Amino acid sequence: MKCYTCLLVLFLFPIIIFAQDSTSTVKKRIYTTKPLQGAEAPTIDGLINESGWDLVEWTGDFTENQPDENTPPSQKTKFKIVYDQKYLYIAYRCYDDEPDKIEKRLSRRDGFAGDWVEINLDTYHDKRTGFSFSITAAGVKGDEFISQNGDNWDSSWNPIWYTATNIDEEGWTAEVKIPLSQVKFGKSKEQIWGLQVNRRLFRKEERSVWQRIPQDAPGWVSEFGELHGLIDIEPQKQLEIQPFAVTQLDTYPKEEGNPFRDGDDFELNGGLDAKIGITNDLTLDLTVNPDFGQVEADPAAIALDGFQIFFREQRPFFVENKNIFDYRFANNQDNVFYSRRIGRNPKGSISGIDNEFIDRPTNTTILGAAKFSGKTKDGWSIGILESVTSREIAKIEDENGNKREAIVEPLTNYMVGRVQKDFNKRNSFIGGIITATNRDLGDTFNIDEEDPDTDETSEVAGTRENNLNLLRKSAYSAGLDFKHNWKDRKYFLEGNIVASHVEGSKEAIEETQNELTHLFQRVDAGHVEVDPNRTSLTGTGGKLTGGKSGGGNWRYSAGVFWRSPELELNDIGFLRQADEIRQFSSARYLFLKPTKLYRRANINFNQFATFDFDGNYNRIQYRLEGFINYKNNWWTEAGFGHKPRIFTNTFLRGGPRWRFSDENFAYLFFGSDRRKKFNFTVGYDGSRAAQNSFSFNRYVIRLRYQPFNSFSMSLNPQFRQNPNKTQYVTEADFNGTARYITADIDQQTLSASIRLNYNINPNLTIQYYGEPFISRGRYKDFNYVNNAVAKNLGERVTLYNQDQISLVDDQYEIDENRDGTVDYTIDNPDFAFVQFRSNLVLRWEYIPGSEIFLVWSQGVTGDGNPGDHLFRSLKNQILDQQPENTFLIKATYRFVL
Repeated sequence: MKCYTCLLVLFLFPIIIFAQDSTSTVKKRIYTTKPLQGAEAPTIDGLINESGWDLVEWTGDFTENQPDENTPPSQKTKFKIVYDQKYLYIAYRCYDDEPDKIEKRLSRRDGFAGDWVEINLDTYHDKRTGFSFSITAAGVKGDEFISQNGDNWDSSWNPIWYTATNIDEEGWTAEVKIPLSQVKFGKSKEQIWGLQVNRRLFRKEERSVWQRIPQDAPGWVSEFGELHGLIDIEPQKQLEIQPFAVTQLDTYPKEEGNPFRDGDDFELNGGLDAKIGITNDLTLDLTVNPDFGQVEADPAAIALDGFQIFFREQRPFFVENKNIFDYRFANNQDNVFYSRRIGRNPKGSISGIDNEFIDRPTNTTILGAAKFSGKTKDGWSIGILESVTSREIAKIEDENGNKREAIVEPLTNYMVGRVQKDFNKRNSFIGGIITATNRDLGDTFNIDEEDPDTDETSEVAGTRENNLNLLRKSAYSAGLDFKHNWKDRKYFLEGNIVASHVEGSKEAIEETQNELTHLFQRVDAGHVEVDPNRTSLTGTGGKLTGGKSGGGNWRYSAGVFWRSPELELNDIGFLRQADEIRQFSSARYLFLKPTKLYRRANINFNQFATFDFDGNYNRIQYRLEGFINYKNNWWTEAGFGHKPRIFTNTFLRGGPRWRFSDENFAYLFFGSDRRKKFNFTVGYDGSRAAQNSFSFNRYVIRLRYQPFNSFSMSLNPQFRQNPNKTQYVTEADFNGTARYITADIDQQTLSASIRLNYNINPNLTIQYYGEPFISRGRYKDFNYVNNAVAKNLGERVTLYNQDQISLVDDQYEIDENRDGTVDYTIDNPDFAFVQFRSNLVLRWEYIPGSEIFLVWSQGVTGDGNPGDHLFRSLKNQILDQQPENTFLIKATYRFVL
């Protein structure tokens, strides 16, 4: 099977390499700026009337980019650029023959609502990355860091810059002042930067650009025009210090007798963030005792398959410049660096006894972190991140007042180093990454320490326990990656490789081998087995792919990736499953020219096949999907697929390889014009398996309404049904034989995220986010696995008869051999998980870069009655429960030195 994968990839690569070009090269435009040199510097008020603007000419002649590429736009646009030693100044004149129809919608920063104009600057001139500064007609800023040649726009980047707008009888104008310290560039006599200016005419959903970029272009940044005339500007070494102070009050239901739950907690905290320009290319970011109290709550989720759930990073320190540290080596989520590991929930175990109360930390405290990152004029991208998290201790007290402590997370050091080098006229790069995680686990794994507060060392009172014996002591990884583009970046070949090495006690490494990610204990595995004496584990992974990314109507790619059984990245990375080899390919056709029916459309076909390192052919899947944006800006996307072969090594959690029935799936979503003050999306996706063994239905409605320019709301309810005749329940022992038990589950999940945004002005906003989440599962028709790889469901499992299974005191008793004696028991797996999370945030940027946050967070989490319907669980467990509340005030002040 491995040979089959390699042969398929080798067969597809010649098609990629010898494909034909179908487009001509577009001539690069050049704009030449001039220095102010004593002339009047513009006052940023939106009125273009200062004499400094007269030093340069207007440039215009924009070309429509969307929907009808390479045609004259509906309205004209022009701009001019001047500079001095500290600032870049841009003036825009956006003509509009119907100025009363200019859309002036307010939004939070980076909302991009209504009419806007933006400038993109490739200051490195690497044709892959850039800085974007947008301004709406209402005066709302938008700023993004562009990477991956326009495939990734990171709005978490928030530089300090200044802007103002004005509407008059000719349309609207804008002035922008960008400190040169906020963008990065190398030292040279004359700077040559990539340049693009892009305007959105909202009412026609029309985009026009200064430098024409064909719809079949291989990217965005690589196609920019050029900005010349920046002579002898000095690189600006950025120095910003931002202290903050936080006061926080938590209230929650009081628990009688629990000394740790008396009804409220109060905390006063502070810290410091700093940004230091080592050179104009490279920046050192520092944070001491960071606070992330204003960050939005993660969406609720529940996973019955046992795998970890991926959550996106929202903390500003880790989000900024994250593209430099990114190293996705296989699929979209597998990454050598997953910053959510830093400050994670403590993982140490606690050996509790009856009548004890436990105060366990929710997150690990980040004592400090430093990040050195940037890109040099020579094409070196550099990133180094170092962070230390504190030892976390859980406090334990029984009803008699006896106290003890348990260490639930050790002092830990995290390090990431990343480097890439551009070459071949910026068409290629090669890079590498290293990571290290080191934990201070102490000399032994089960210790009692003298408590300095009580001077007691008894087994009950005043003891501190180390419960870290299952944590790995250290983890290291390293990788190399490359990408090569040719024929004007229309074709590409890229690849990477990664290796990992983890160390720890015998118990920790045995636990690693038994984790769901690895499953060395799998009973039918011929290539791995658990070695209880191992104290380390080393594995590899990687990817090789190539394809066509631009030119003409066709795009296609093919490749292979692998993750060896021993690969382990979850100390500082994200790895869902090891022991896999996957071949994949895709082909996409783009309808580039709008017609009377649509503005744009595409259709895509993809397939993949998976194998494990034991040579098992586990899966094949095919999918066909398409998207169309109609002339009236309504849209539809649809797809369907077939899975004729589905085997998995993980379903029985260490049991034999399992076969799922053949499956078909489909989805259909459509929506109205997103520009309208009221718009919606309605969708469905679902799947059906043979013999009705499994099905999935998800119904989605997204409603968005903006009754007036300063207020918007959205409601996104979802309902899921997931019946499954063979949902894994547990493993039991029957006379020395393992019994893998599954059951028929009726699972239903209801959620509804709610967002309200009120913008008093562009710098003062109120935002609300809330999401109730209810998931209920009822089990019946319990059965045990008979032949895990049988195609027929009746041969795969055997149902228990009524005289074999009975429910007694919320526990199933099973007399499998019918001799009147209970052979084994199963806890009743029925569940109802209920959660509500919300954030209400007032954000005031009282001067550029300095903010005040007022935050009210609320949450309820509980277990409902599985016998209730979903709405009764909503009422009983959310509406009728006293919530936990957090009230927080955070103030920051950014000193720019």
